[in-house]
Amino acid sequence: MKQYTVAVVGATGMVGRKMLQVLEERKVPVIELVPFASKRSAGGKIKFNGKEFEIVELTEENVRARKIDFALFSAGASVSKQFAPIFAECGAVVIDNSSQWRMEPNIPLVVPEVNPHAIKKESGIIANPNCSTIQAVVALAPLHRKFGIKRIVYSTYQAVSGAGLSGYNDLADGINGAAPKKFPLPIFGNVLPHIDVFLPNGYTKEEEKMINETRKILGDQTLRITATTVRVPVYYGHSESINIEFKTPVTAKQVREALENTKGIVVMDDTEKGVYPTPRELADRDEVFVGRIRQDESVESGVNLWVVADNIRKGAATNAVQILEHIIAER
Repeated sequence: MKQYTVAVVGATGMVGRKMLQVLEERKVPVIELVPFASKRSAGGKIKFNGKEFEIVELTEENVRARKIDFALFSAGASVSKQFAPIFAECGAVVIDNSSQWRMEPNIPLVVPEVNPHAIKKESGIIANPNCSTIQAVVALAPLHRKFGIKRIVYSTYQAVSGAGLSGYNDLADGINGAAPKKFPLPIFGNVLPHIDVFLPNGYTKEEEKMINETRKILGDQTLRITATTVRVPVYYGHSESINIEFKTPVTAKQVREALENTKGIVVMDDTEKGVYPTPRELADRDEVFVGRIRQDESVESGVNLWVVADNIRKGAATNAVQILEHIIAER
């Protein structure tokens, strides 16, 4: 089997480290790892597959000095904007976890369970969707294909790790009464209906991301979608209440059967026994979990879902690695 040189940009961050873990666990054929990070971290060591690799400062010179096959990015939009084109120019395929490239018309936005065909359109950069969008579309795609979705209402309950280490620390420190540094208000014992910046229309950027990315991934610009995204005092795992209105009559039973037969989804839905997915119990898992499947009796053809996934794994690291695996398999 051919082996590849893989760079992880932002290797010391929360998602970067999870990417390394997932690459190891899934036995991706990596012959050499190049962990890029800031000047502050350069020179340190990272363990991967039983070996130690030196952390390299992210500079154009250091990128061009190495022959890299794939680059997994998790270092923010500004870093990606500057460096992803350099990696691509040098022959690497970039899989970027930031928001920088997601809505660019010529750059594929990919969830492998949903639209792997889009990978073939890559020209050096592939975008990883927003963490909250990824788990939603894994559940929505089989339903849209089978029944035709008319309208989606998203209400999300998103973990603090979605805001990085600083968000995680705001909750951990807030338990002891410390003032928040990342969030505008305390998150401990609280919920904040405010993720990313507010836009002139009253939505947040996170809500707009979910709306626009869902349409792009599902390949349907006619979908009517609205969203409210909320930060909650949970360390890992996003939860979503998704209300779906279909174009034709669809029952909750039909939806459950469709989801049970979908790769990457685990249905946990036995309310008589108190069985439904929660983020605490499902941390560090790659699947998307669905429960509370029930009819929406307020419309002619509506169903409600409760969707949970680990935002750092499936919502970021695993999705990127799955894209990499797909490219390797195609080659």
